[in-house]
Amino acid sequence: MKENDFSNLRAEFDEFVRTKCDTGSCETNTENEEEEPVPGFVDELSDKLLAPYHCGAYLSRLDIKRVAEAIDESIPIKERKKMIKALFRHTTTKAYLQGAFDEFKRHFGGRILIYQELSEAFPASKPFFDENISKIKMTQKIFDQIIEDFEEIEPTDEPMMI
Repeated sequence: MKENDFSNLRAEFDEFVRTKCDTGSCETNTENEEEEPVPGFVDELSDKLLAPYHCGAYLSRLDIKRVAEAIDESIPIKERKKMIKALFRHTTTKAYLQGAFDEFKRHFGGRILIYQELSEAFPASKPFFDENISKIKMTQKIFDQIIEDFEEIEPTDEPMMI
């Protein structure tokens, strides 16, 4: 192949992918995960929880992974929204939900301390940090409301009998 001839580059790349990369197994797993149902609150919660504009703090993938590990869950690191769905996909008890939300509250508590420290160090930015602190506290109230409204599902319950 000549230095400036890129006409066969795409064909060579496709051949390389077919022979060297295993793409089939990953695609089927993610498709199955996407099809699994999640509790009704998860989509709205993830929209609010993952937007700093709504919740007052940014939750990174590592933060979500730490929350999962703290409640003895193992979730892969992916997009943040997919991680939240994976975390709450099999929620059946209030105790599980309470544990997860308590861990999120712990992370938010750390953010509140950081915001308070920064607002003392930079008084001109205090209104910004106070607004984020109030958003965090509002998000924590939403957690409490979700737990209160959550109906537990027993593994032995027949869905048609409920």
